[in-house]
Amino acid sequence: MESYNQGCLILVGILVTLSLPYSHAFWRNENKIQTAVFLSPKFVLGPGSVENRFYYNVDFPKGHIAVKSFDAEVIDEAGNPIPLHETYLHHWVVVRYYVRKGVEISEFDDRRKFNESDYISGRNSGICQNLGQFFGLGSETRKTSTHVPNPYGIEAGNPAEIPSGFEEQWMLNVHAIDTRGAEDKLGCTECRCDLYNITVDEYGRPLRPDYKGGLLCCYDHTQCKVKHGFEAVRRALYLRYTVTWVDMDRSVLPVKIYIFDITDSWKRSRSSTGIIAEHECKVEYDIESCDATGMGDDGCIDTRRISLDMPFGGYLIYGVAHQHSGGTGSALYRE
Repeated sequence: MESYNQGCLILVGILVTLSLPYSHAFWRNENKIQTAVFLSPKFVLGPGSVENRFYYNVDFPKGHIAVKSFDAEVIDEAGNPIPLHETYLHHWVVVRYYVRKGVEISEFDDRRKFNESDYISGRNSGICQNLGQFFGLGSETRKTSTHVPNPYGIEAGNPAEIPSGFEEQWMLNVHAIDTRGAEDKLGCTECRCDLYNITVDEYGRPLRPDYKGGLLCCYDHTQCKVKHGFEAVRRALYLRYTVTWVDMDRSVLPVKIYIFDITDSWKRSRSSTGIIAEHECKVEYDIESCDATGMGDDGCIDTRRISLDMPFGGYLIYGVAHQHSGGTGSALYRE
């Protein structure tokens, strides 16, 4: 994996449906698929710069619907896709929440400033407490299918689930790194602290001495080192996301979203139930460098495994893994 000791992030997102009578699962031809294309708020990047912002109340299909796919990519103002070797899409995630009616939330608001009584999380079904997104990927997002097969769909806008006096909204987080002219492109995408000249996190707290790289070193408006004399224009970019959906009715079987993390510290025991509160997902992890292990290039592979219990049974409908540079693959197995 990476040459330094901060491991790459590995997440696995899956869709699960509870066991339901087969007679309930049918698909009507008149349930037509609809498609809409949306743009994130504009963000501007120059060589080596970083965007990692949280945009609230972003555009999303209205009504009681079942999402069939959610795809995204970074584009410029002319609508041209931006290659990864110029702008590395570290990750993007979309999170559901409920806000009290009449409370105005701008797209750039910091949720920590909200009155907690005006905000309710609409997170996924588990199993990590700190990973509540409904949709999201990273640099692998292009050409990764997100299609949910018939008769299933990801339910949104269900009036029965929206708390009284609240409305459903969506937040988008985009983390992108401009690697044009970077002195070490791989190091920039790995968020190596020395290349960003970072010793404190975004809240001013000192990093621990052994923290060599990771999310704490490439937060919003940080700057990765570029080659001396390199010049390039700052450019306006967007995350373009395409959503396909159908209207929700009895022909659609709703699925639940679960996210697993290789860093989860959960341990199986006689008293464990598999519920969210028992899981601690750290997102990043440390690995030894190839030099430290004394292994050659061909044998320098760090492998992690984790075994987890689901809180209940069901059918696995879709699964996808998210990895960063250095990751060679991920697999999900039944027991």
